[in-house]
Amino acid sequence: MDATAAAAAKPPQNLGGSLPVPNVQELAARPGDLTPPVLDRYLRDADVIVEVLSNSNDAAASVPVVDLGRLLHDPELYDEEAAKLKSACEEWGFFQVVNHGVRDQVIDDVKENLKEFFQLPLEEKQAYAQKPGGIEGYGQAFVVSEEQKLDWSDMFFLATQPPEYRDLQLWPSSQPPTFRDSLERYSAEVQRVATDLLSAMARNLGVADAEKKLTRIAASQSMRMNYYPPCPQAHDKVLGLSPHSDAVGLTLLLQVSPVAGLQIRRNGEWIPVAPLPGALVANVGDVIEVVTNGKYRSIEHRAVVNATHERVSIAAFHTLRFGATFWPLEEIVGGGEARYRTVSFEDYVKLVLSSKLDGKNIIDAMKISA
Repeated sequence: MDATAAAAAKPPQNLGGSLPVPNVQELAARPGDLTPPVLDRYLRDADVIVEVLSNSNDAAASVPVVDLGRLLHDPELYDEEAAKLKSACEEWGFFQVVNHGVRDQVIDDVKENLKEFFQLPLEEKQAYAQKPGGIEGYGQAFVVSEEQKLDWSDMFFLATQPPEYRDLQLWPSSQPPTFRDSLERYSAEVQRVATDLLSAMARNLGVADAEKKLTRIAASQSMRMNYYPPCPQAHDKVLGLSPHSDAVGLTLLLQVSPVAGLQIRRNGEWIPVAPLPGALVANVGDVIEVVTNGKYRSIEHRAVVNATHERVSIAAFHTLRFGATFWPLEEIVGGGEARYRTVSFEDYVKLVLSSKLDGKNIIDAMKISA
């Protein structure tokens, strides 16, 4: 690859970043520093922290489970499993993926390396701190004003696919020593899962994917690695992650810890997504909502905080490459009207990174006014 082509392959710079905020893991480790004025930046109004669904153990309130192995390798059960996927995408926007083919060792390795990273001293983690005007690295995201409430969490965000999008200066090379290798292997296998799921979605939607109209949504990938410290002082008054829908195409989340925390909004109430051993949690993002003209809708979700236990997770975001443009597909719009506007992916990312997490504010900005 010559220098011009290499430069073109890199994502644009200075698309947007986040204001600097205190490190929450350090605050949790030093309760004396958590003075009332400091804690106040994290406390939410009482009506924001609502009760979860009271019958959340009922089957009707459980997030669907899709068996990817059946979709890929079992012709006799394909139609049954494809119907489950269709229902999950249309009625829930969230589902757990089992039998996905990501090797147990790959999952175990990335889990261990991620836990080791977050246990490093703060000064070692800050060697990978976000650069001004950028989202990649160790820090926080979507903090756009000094007045907004903060999330009780820290994150480590990296571009992972395609390889030319990576900023390896931000990838730990010695602490933990196997971090790069384990994340690279996990990244490749999860991207394959995303592509397979999008291919099955295209078939369900009647979209011929020879031009990768849906599977191109898995062409790039980034990882948000989350650390949610316990908050014994006010676990029921803070949020680990504010309610939002994902501004990407398809998210695949690995719940590293057995501690529950993820919740989705359904019928006006919050339903917990219990960690299912070995499963990946998939959710439809805003880009898929646009491309399917609202047939598949992105769903608000959030993370709550435990009083005594930390929680770690890793979200793999799959979306378009820079240089792409997206819009509602003609096959789905049919004789109707497009409900969302056409936008270049670069302009879309600028919109996302200039906004705070606030429900479905991004997708609302994409809608065509009546």
